[in-house]
Amino acid sequence: MMLNRRHIRVKVMQTLYAFKGSESDDFSNDQKFLLSSIDNMYNLYLLLLSLLIEVQKRAETNLHKKQNKHLATKEDKNPNRKFVDNQLLKLITENIQLKNKFKKHQITNWVLDNEYVEIIFKAITSSSIYKDYMRTRVSNFNEDKAFIIEIYKEIIAPNDKLYEYLEDKNLTWLDDLPTVNTTILKLLRKAKETSSDSFFTPDLYKDIDDKQFAIDLFKKTLLNKAAINDEIEQKTQNWDSERIANVDYVLLQMAICEFNNFHSIPVKVTINEYLEISKEYSTPKSSIFINGILDKLVKEYEASGTLKKEGRGLQ
Repeated sequence: MMLNRRHIRVKVMQTLYAFKGSESDDFSNDQKFLLSSIDNMYNLYLLLLSLLIEVQKRAETNLHKKQNKHLATKEDKNPNRKFVDNQLLKLITENIQLKNKFKKHQITNWVLDNEYVEIIFKAITSSSIYKDYMRTRVSNFNEDKAFIIEIYKEIIAPNDKLYEYLEDKNLTWLDDLPTVNTTILKLLRKAKETSSDSFFTPDLYKDIDDKQFAIDLFKKTLLNKAAINDEIEQKTQNWDSERIANVDYVLLQMAICEFNNFHSIPVKVTINEYLEISKEYSTPKSSIFINGILDKLVKEYEASGTLKKEGRGLQ
């Protein structure tokens, strides 16, 4: 499972932010955009995992070139194959389910854009992490794993050129990148020699409920837009509506929609989630503003008994 509820909320927020119609308009295309933007996250995951495979292939090519050159040295003829034979990389490379996913999702970027494989390969082989690793010729699975985790964390994930490339390929990937990198690192850390084929092909959604949550949150926020906006306006009369950041407005709409339509989500969870999102995507003072409005609304709902939450401890 790669996707958490907060990231689903971010995706819904971005789609609502870009929506230009009214609640009576057909928004099936926007819903398709939302779901494809979430699905695209899986392509990013596969793309980054395939980069590890391509870097290993590049290392293998490098060894062959050295072995076959005219004046090959002793070291060239009998090279240190530790990186090329890295056991964790082999596990990923030989994974049949992963190969099938690459095929299904048409992950062929590195064939055309192989200069990025070269950039990462050079960054790895010139690093002190690599030099330390290559001091010996043998290693066990755990040492191989520790090396791959370190190069992923220190070299691949923060690489500026790779970041620019991903931004150029798909704008929504930049928001997905931290989640995808975290997922990959988590899987690398948990990998074992005996890991099954399905280990590196996790599901995108935790369960069907999460996918439905994305659709319902998007649709219900749009379908109740007029009523929700009335509530926001009543609570922001002292504010110049022009000065309320657009992102804040969308986050308030979504939070109010959650209060009224998602009875199993605790109020505190909803508030915390939107405060965290506002800290990342809006202005420095947004979280204080949003917290103030939502707090007032919840108190009113509670006083009038209109807050219907199911289960224990949901308020």
